[in-house]
Amino acid sequence: MPTWIDACAAGDIDAEDVIRFDHGTRTFIIVRDHQDGYYCTDGLCTHEAVHLSDGLVVEATIECPKHSSIFDCRTGEVETPPACENLRTYPTRVEDGRVFVQL
Repeated sequence: MPTWIDACAAGDIDAEDVIRFDHGTRTFIIVRDHQDGYYCTDGLCTHEAVHLSDGLVVEATIECPKHSSIFDCRTGEVETPPACENLRTYPTRVEDGRVFVQL
């Protein structure tokens, strides 16, 4: 059964930035877009399992730091190869200045 997890303070992430979020044995990223939207996806690129926390965020996309695949953080969809498998996304909400992720 999915549970809402307190992941971080909303202020921990600058606009158009990303942080790593680990929970249990899994790793994720939380992205803040240019319009203060917050999104959570799996943390590893689907191409070669490089962590996306070092990636470049532009608006609501993230670019893998290794081979430059670009993913839409809202949907997880690949926008630019070489990755060909989408990222899994997770519901995210901001409440009382905290970012919660449903896992």
